[in-house]
Amino acid sequence: AWGLFGFQQLQKRISMGIVVNPSPPVDQALVAKFVSMAEVMSLSCVVSDAFERAGTMRHDIKPKAADKKIIGTALTVQLRAGDIVDCLDVFDLARPGDVIVIDAFGETETSIWGGLMTGLARNAGVVGAVIDGSCRDTDEARFLGFPISAKASGPRQAHTALSGRREPLAINVPISCGGVIVNPGDLVIADEIGVVVVPQANLAEVYERATTIARNEEAMRALILEGKTFQDLLATFGRI
Repeated sequence: AWGLFGFQQLQKRISMGIVVNPSPPVDQALVAKFVSMAEVMSLSCVVSDAFERAGTMRHDIKPKAADKKIIGTALTVQLRAGDIVDCLDVFDLARPGDVIVIDAFGETETSIWGGLMTGLARNAGVVGAVIDGSCRDTDEARFLGFPISAKASGPRQAHTALSGRREPLAINVPISCGGVIVNPGDLVIADEIGVVVVPQANLAEVYERATTIARNEEAMRALILEGKTFQDLLATFGRI
């Protein structure tokens, strides 16, 4: 319930080009199961295989800060091409376990994320950021242990630091990031290899497949270390 004042504020924000939607409910139990897979090697590959290659972002969205996997639910941000501003309004909605996923239209010369965003995100319990665009202050993010996957990194700041403007932007709307449609509440998994997104509706089936794949790959690695051949692996697992 917005109330009269809240509704008036919402109307004002919409007129300024700001759209902020509430975060959707998510199946925390299923998300926790994926979080428990954090030690699985090549986790993004395992989940991409389990989702039959769907939801896999372009190769150029790569880690820029802390050497740490990202596993959490998407809090999406859409900026406007050619007018990159800071998305500080996202912290009105950020929940522990969220991953802030930003559609910055692949802008590589203006950074949408820096040390301020990293500190605020960590304090809010956000577990990482994925940016189809640029970030900066990556040394600070490493110091704080905060993982960021982005298309680029560079020192040029967004408009907000100079002008004070924080609009237009949209929060918790469907976005495109790394060539993948990301909806609010989707599960995001990022590691040193890449980023995969799984919709809430697919979590249960993808988790079951992913655990089977991970278990088989662990067994294969053990057999290879014992000197087994690929024929042995095919005979045992039917695939390699």
